[in-house]
Formats: sequence, C-alpha cells, structure tokens
Amino acid sequence: MFDLPVLTEVKPKQKSSQILAETTKVYIETYGCQMNVNDSEIVGGVLQAQGFVATHKPDDADVILLNTCAIRDNAERKIYDRLNHLKYYKKRNSHLVVGLLGCMAERLRTQLLGEKNLVDIVVGPDEYRKVPQLIESALHGSRGIAIKLSKVETYDDIEPLRTEGISAWISITRGCDKFCTYCVVPFTRGRERSRPFTSIVDEAKRLYDSGFREITLLGQNVDSYFDKDDNKNFADLLRATAIAVPKMRIRYTTSHPQDMSDAVIETMGEFDNISKFIHLPFQAGSNRILELMNRTYTIDRYMNRIHKIKEVMPNCALSTDIISGFPTETEEEHQETLNVVREVRFDGAFMFKYSPRENTKAWKMGDDISDEVKTRRLNEIIELQYSIAKEINETLVGTTEKVLVEGPSKRDASIWIGRTDTNKVTFFPHIDTKGYVIGDIVDVTITKTTSTTLNGEIN
Repeated sequence: MFDLPVLTEVKPKQKSSQILAETTKVYIETYGCQMNVNDSEIVGGVLQAQGFVATHKPDDADVILLNTCAIRDNAERKIYDRLNHLKYYKKRNSHLVVGLLGCMAERLRTQLLGEKNLVDIVVGPDEYRKVPQLIESALHGSRGIAIKLSKVETYDDIEPLRTEGISAWISITRGCDKFCTYCVVPFTRGRERSRPFTSIVDEAKRLYDSGFREITLLGQNVDSYFDKDDNKNFADLLRATAIAVPKMRIRYTTSHPQDMSDAVIETMGEFDNISKFIHLPFQAGSNRILELMNRTYTIDRYMNRIHKIKEVMPNCALSTDIISGFPTETEEEHQETLNVVREVRFDGAFMFKYSPRENTKAWKMGDDISDEVKTRRLNEIIELQYSIAKEINETLVGTTEKVLVEGPSKRDASIWIGRTDTNKVTFFPHIDTKGYVIGDIVDVTITKTTSTTLNGEIN
C-alpha cells in the first residue's frame, strides 16, 4: 500500500486554472439524506465559482464525484457497487477522475484511496472548498485526500448551486453533539455548529426572489440551533423566516425529542406558512434500549412532545425513525415499540434493521439479534405502520387540501404531482385551462388514497 498524500493543511487556491476548469465537466451523484443533497449543491457552488462546468450525464463527464452516506452498511455497499461499475468508465477514459465525498469518504479513506485503489480523490464533509484544487491535481495525475473535520466550517459564504425545482434546502447547522451509540455522524461530520441567524433569513429571501416556493431548514438536530452572537434559538429562527418570506412554505428536519421546545411547537401553530409536518424520531419504545442508544429522553418525554404537538396543531402530520433489533432488545421491548406506533399513529416512518457501525459505542455491544429475528420484527413494524398510514389517509377522502404544484409526474406527463401542507405526495390530472403553474398552491379535492399517496382533482 502506498503512502496517502494528505492535503488537509493546504489552503485552497483563489482560482483554479481557468482554461482547465472551463473545459472540465463535473458530474455529481448524491446518496443518502437531505444533508447530502445540500452538500452536493454546496460542492456545485464551489466548483461553479472556480469555473468548472456541471453536467447531468456521467457519460460526458471528465470528473465523477459520488457524495456518500455512511449511516448504514447497506448505503456503503451501494457505493462500493457503484465504484466497481465506474471501472467501465475508467476503461473508456483513462483520464477520468473519480472522487468520493461526504461521510463514507471520511470514514473509509484508507481503503478507498489506498487498499482498494478505487478513487482518485477523497474529500470529507468539512473540506469541500478544496475540491477544485484536488480535481486539478488529479487531472495532472496526483491523487489526494482532504478529510480534516472543522469546529467552525458552515459554508455560510457559499451559494449552493440549485439547478431545478421550486424546493430548496438551507443548512442551518452542521455536525452533531448527541453521540447516539449507533451513529457515526459525530465522527464523520464533526461537532455541532450553527450558521449565523441573519444569513439564513437572508438566504430564504434570496431563494424566494429567485422563484423558489418551499424551503427546508436542515440540521442533524435543528432544535439545538443557537446563534451565540445574536442570542437566537430555533424558535426565533422559525419565526423570523416565516415573517421574512410569508408566501414561502417552510419545513424543517430533523427534530430531537429531548430538545424540541414548546416555543418551536407554538411558533409552528402561529404561522400558516410553516408546514404542519414534523419528523420526530423515537427509534425504540423501550426506555432501557433508549438509554443504551444514548438518546437522552424517555418514552414519557417523547409522548409529552407528541401530546403538545397535537394540542397546538391537531392536524399536524407526524413521521419518525425506528430501529429494529438493537443489541439485547427483547421480544417484550419490541412490543413496546409497536405500542408507541399504535398510540402515536404516524403518517409515515423510516424503519430499519439495526446495522452495526465501526467506531461507535454500539459496535462494542455486539450484534446478538439474528437477522431472521430482526427481519421478522421489522416486518411487523412495517405492516402496522402501513395499515395506520392507510387509515389516516382514507380519512382525507372528500377533503380539500392545499397542494404546492411541483410539475408533471415522471410516469405520466398528464398527471401532475405536488405536496400538501402536511407533506403528503398528491397526484392530480393536469388541466391547462385552470391557469396554475409550477410553484402555485392549488386546492385539490382528494378522491382516493394509498398508505403513502393521495389522488385528487383540482377545484
């Protein structure tokens, strides 16, 4: 194995070679969560500022960048499969540069750049300013790595490259301080830091002026947002943003049950342009398992937040995350998880089997639940959740929902798609004579539903 060239202390150039950049096409492929989508837009903004050309076709690219997720083992397997597939592109173009960005890049840097010889550059989540320099070096035959984590980097001065749609992500925090025992995020994205209050509100205004009609405020834990200089918390940010862009639909993710305040819930209830939808992970129904996960709350605390949400916003939609088969989870504790699902009645959920991640505390606990048991428990959770979501959606038949129009569906251009205020995907026949355009909010009467979607008619 060769020595890895470490470029983390090299300061990025003010300007890449202009001629090289203007003839270099870069394709970015994104995996994982909304944070990764936003990160890809940040990388796109950094590259555009240096003169590089974006392409949406990997066949046309001189550089292919994969922005990766390391949350679960399955996500990493997908990336390895994709890298093996990219060997075909390398055979066709020996000068092609392949780079890995994001969480997986930081976690598996030695394997990716050294042992497996799969990529030319590896860039962690806090080193995106160096991507142009690393690409330029790689095009001249030098491999490179930049994975140093930062305590201050928020990319606050970078304008993300947003190329389509009416919805945009705004990152308000980076990193995480919670250290859940199963999670690699604090190790791959670093410690938590918040962007300046005014810069977020100003970005929301710019996005509205540019034609965007929906924003999602992003953070691993948005409820812990705090601008020390302005003494502003997340409730303050929600309020200021809602006032600044009154015709913009505002969402946010992800919340943490320990940190979600009454003020946040009450602010949501006060403003019509803040979407009545909350993603509030509970992960497991057992207090013992939650303690092993270091989730820092009990089920009583979680249900307290749910009751407050329903008190202030009776029609607020709720979604969650659930992990099945965490180490030592008993059958009785699995039933406790099912009981929470029954009591809360979530509109949607991300449901997973526990996946051990190296370097986390849970890794040292072992993985004593068989895959067969995990799968059976997960299927029971999925079956229950889908039946509840179907029942909830069926109650909407005959109601009129306000839907933000996103445009034609991928399968049928005559059927358009949008989302309700409660974040439910809605399909409706497109009628030219109605006069609406992408970005408008229209009234749709719901005619039929599934567990995940609504169908209706424009009024």
